[in-house]
Parts: sequence; C-alpha cells; structure tokens
Amino acid sequence: MRWEDLRRSDNIEDRRGGGGGGGVPGGPAGIGIGGMIVVGLISYITGINPAVLVGGYEAVTRGSQRQVEQQAPARQGGRPTDQMGDFVAAVLGSTEDAWQKIFQEAGRRYQAPGLVMFNARTRSGCGAAQSEMGPFYCPNDNKVYLDTSFFRELATKFRGCTGGDNACRFAYAYVVAHEVGHHVQNLMGVLTRVQQAQRASGSERDSNALQVRVELQADCFAGVWAYHTQQQYRFIDEADVRQAMQAAAAIGDDMLQRRSQGYVVPDSFTHGSSAQRQRWFMTGLRSGQVSSCNTFQAREL
Repeated sequence: MRWEDLRRSDNIEDRRGGGGGGGVPGGPAGIGIGGMIVVGLISYITGINPAVLVGGYEAVTRGSQRQVEQQAPARQGGRPTDQMGDFVAAVLGSTEDAWQKIFQEAGRRYQAPGLVMFNARTRSGCGAAQSEMGPFYCPNDNKVYLDTSFFRELATKFRGCTGGDNACRFAYAYVVAHEVGHHVQNLMGVLTRVQQAQRASGSERDSNALQVRVELQADCFAGVWAYHTQQQYRFIDEADVRQAMQAAAAIGDDMLQRRSQGYVVPDSFTHGSSAQRQRWFMTGLRSGQVSSCNTFQAREL
C-alpha cells in the first residue's frame, strides 16, 4: 500500500503515552471489528449471546453505560508524528476525502468523525475504551477509538495478514475504514433504524441477523472508500487486496467459532462469515457505489 501521498487528517486526538486512565468499565456501547473477537470468544465459552454481553449490537448505544471515573489525558499539538500515527492520519484523511465527495454528489454534507488513538484504556462517549475491545466507533461522540496494538494482534494472533507492517498496511487501513463505515451508517440513520428494529424483534436470532447486516454493510463501505481512493491515488495493488481479504477471513464468525469451540453456530453470528465479509468488501471495491451496499435488501448475504 502506497499511503505516503494520502492527505493527513487533523481530526485525531492522540492520547497515547498518557498512562491510561479509567476505572472499572461499565461496558462499551459499541464493539468494533476486533472487539467482537474478545466478546465472541467469551460468548462461545459461556453460551451467552454476544449481543447480551455488550448490551446490544455494535455501534448502537442504549445509554445505560456507566461512565469511567478517570480519563487518559489528551496530548494536544496536532496530529501524531510517529510513523504509525502518521499512517492512521493518512488513512483517516483519505476516508474524509472519499466520503466528502460521495456525499457532495448526493447533495449532502459529510461530517467527518474524530479518531482517538490511545494506549491500553481511555474514556469514550460510550463508556470505557480498552485495547482488549479492539477498534470501535462510538455514535455518542462520533469518534473512532483505536489502540494500534490491535494491528499486531490481527497479524500475529489471528493471522489476518502476513509479511510485517509494510505488507499489512492495507489490512490495517481496512480496519479503520470499516469503523468509519459505521460513522457513515450513523449519518445515514441506519444505526437508529436498526436499533429500533432490533428492539422490536424480540428474538436474539433476528437481532443477530440484523447486526450481521450492519457489519457487512460497513465492510462494503470500506470497499467503497478503497475504490474512490484508488481512483485518485492508485495506492493499492492485487497483493494489498489479498491482505485485506485475509484480514476479513480471519475475523469471520465461522472462523472464530471453529478456533474457539471446533464447530459453527450460524444463528449466533454477529458480524458475518469469512466468505460474507470478503464478498461485501469486494462488492464495494468493485462498484464504488453506496447503493451496492444495501445489505438489508439482499436476499443472500
């Protein structure tokens, strides 16, 4: 991935090096692409539905979270200057450019999210944020929360990419773009509508099915971002796409269930299978059209 030419975003709050902070978490309102790994493993061992464990599906808050008592001090002075921070700023800047263009063409104004980089733990508008949760989007404050140690976990523990940081860059970028995809859903009103439907369903199975469609649409939106950024910068090649597909496969519900319990329970899926996550990312990447990402009307996922 040739990311050096991408525009850097200034919408980053760097809380790294602040020594952490936060008391006992009351639980996040949203669990991101990596958070479902932790929650999923717990649910598979205990038999408790992951939607119950997190108090609802990813990126939708019910306003019941307790606030942590401390907050990691934010480090002011502009965007990060280290290489990983610079990379994240470049990816976030490219999502801003892509979605601003897409929204403008639709006659709307894109409101960019913030992104908080932290170590270990911090406070979010949705409650406590901890590195074990993985990256997630909080709709209460319109921010993505990211401890980049998750990238190492993705590459090593979950084998989501191979070849070291340079080879894995696009897989890392996919993680950020997926969370920004949840912000786009929030701006479009998707999260609110799904939350209402989930509450009305009265069924964990139906609730999980709705959550899967939310996550697969965010994967598709990540593909849409990649399409538009590719048109402008020619920043990826086939090897990069293969790395992103490897990451999508590694965090599919079926893959995680096989690793944790040796068998698959499709009704408990909350993010989609490996094949589904790959398919919807590629749908967005090939089409570049938001309309192609309507997972809620798709007969087959």
